[in-house]
Amino acid sequence: MIKNLVRGLTPLALILSPLAAPSPALSANVVLLPDALAELTEAAEDPDGYKETAFRHWNEGLDPADGCDTRSEVLLAEAVDAPRAGADCALTGGRWTSYYDGQNVTDPATLRVDHLVPLREAWESGASGWTAARREQYANDQGAAATLVAVTARSLRDKADRDPAEWVPSDAGRYCRYVGEWVGTKLRWGLSADKDEVEALKLFADGPCEETVVPRSTAPR
Repeated sequence: MIKNLVRGLTPLALILSPLAAPSPALSANVVLLPDALAELTEAAEDPDGYKETAFRHWNEGLDPADGCDTRSEVLLAEAVDAPRAGADCALTGGRWTSYYDGQNVTDPATLRVDHLVPLREAWESGASGWTAARREQYANDQGAAATLVAVTARSLRDKADRDPAEWVPSDAGRYCRYVGEWVGTKLRWGLSADKDEVEALKLFADGPCEETVVPRSTAPR
C-alpha cells in the first residue's frame, strides 16, 4: 500500500515543489527532510478517548481586537487576492489556491481551514496527554505557515484523518511540500509517528522528496 502510493506520484514534484529545491543553502532554521525525519520519534498510536471537542477551535485568533476568529485570520493570511472583511469579520470576495489540490476558489464560504496534521492524528500521537489549553494552542496555531491551511471541501473529504501512509496530495509539485510540512508540524509540537507512517515518510525522504527543505520551529509554551 505504502510503496504503491509513492510509485503512483509523479517525480515532477521534486522540481515543482516550493520546498523541494536542489542543494539548498541550509541554516539553523531549516533541515532537509531525511534529517528532519531522523528526529521524529516512532511510537504506536493511542486512539482511546478522542473527541474533536477536546481541541477548542476556532478561538479569537492572534488579534482579539480585529473581530476575526482563527479561521478568518488564516483565510486573510493565505488569500492570493485579499477579500473584504465586513462586520464581525464576514469575508466576501478574494481568491485562494487550495493547498491540497491547487484549485482556485473565489468564495471564502466554500473553503475549509484544515489542520494539516489532523486533530485525531495529533491526539493519537501525543496530544491526548496535553492540557486542554495546550490542545487549544495546537488547534489554533498560526505560528507556522502550514499548521493550518485553506483547502477545498472536496480535497478535505478525500484526505479526512489519514496520515501520509495512506494519503498525500496527488497534484504534481504538492506532495513533497506536504510531506515536509507534515514532519515539520510533528516536530514543532513534539508529536510521534507510528511505524507505517515512518515507513511511508522514509520512502519519500529517500526518493522524490530527498531535497525537500523542512523549516524548524518550536511551538509556543
